[in-house]
Amino acid sequence: MKSRFKPDRGLNRRMLATTFLLGLLYVVFIGVLIALIKSAVLAIVIAGGLLFAQYWFSDRIALFAMHGRVVTPEEAPELHGVIDRLCALADMPKPAVAIADVDLPNAFATGRSPKKAVVCVTTGIMRRLDANELEGVLAHELSHVAHRDVAVMTIASFLGVLAGLITRITLWSGFGRSRDQNAAIVVLTIVGVSAVVYALSFLLTRALSRYRELAADRAAAILTGHPSALASALTKVSGEIARIPSRDLRQAEAFNAFFFAPAIAQGFSISSLFATHPPLERRLDQLAGIARELGQEG
Repeated sequence: MKSRFKPDRGLNRRMLATTFLLGLLYVVFIGVLIALIKSAVLAIVIAGGLLFAQYWFSDRIALFAMHGRVVTPEEAPELHGVIDRLCALADMPKPAVAIADVDLPNAFATGRSPKKAVVCVTTGIMRRLDANELEGVLAHELSHVAHRDVAVMTIASFLGVLAGLITRITLWSGFGRSRDQNAAIVVLTIVGVSAVVYALSFLLTRALSRYRELAADRAAAILTGHPSALASALTKVSGEIARIPSRDLRQAEAFNAFFFAPAIAQGFSISSLFATHPPLERRLDQLAGIARELGQEG
């Protein structure tokens, strides 16, 4: 069943292109490994098991890492009420609803399919946003579920995990400590190829991550009809995150690609090429444009 979230052909094309390019890169990488070492098969099997676990249990893994728990309508009636209304409006299955008891104001969606999805909000974001702002954030997260980009991002991260695992196995193995010159050359080749594969997969997934955030903003603003509320939530959450100590933010940075707004430690800046999210200004400009299209300027 298709939801009423506005389809995003640009996002679909990018997800397809990213999956194809990463798949091609994976085939080449595996071919090189098999040609160089027999033990590559073991590493591939291990990495495949990790991918399966990450994909199949992604919701449980994410909730455990963020100290989140699924809550019932009796435990969080207002939160469930908002998600009930949005799911009815979007004509999509209702995901599980979870709350993470952390002060970091954020939210994320996870799960391998719309029927197995979880939308989680932190207690920090619930305390800081009003009803309309929280509705915009939840619509943003539900659009990730409807567009199925959460599952694609989970799969896309596999190649980088594999490249890192291959490098570690090679360096830690007895083969990697061999004094034989040919063996040393093979080790350096594997490490070099793994580094290139990791870098390319990293750039491809980050580019997809940035676009999917813009797509989620667009879909949420159009579904709710209140782009200004989502813009207000973005501004408020980003400002609050900037006030949180760097030490606390670093603990959550591993989840940046899935957060509503990135948890970036104070004083830390990176090129937009490596960012998980587009700049705040670009997101706000897009929402302002949607407001004008809806006749809400001023």
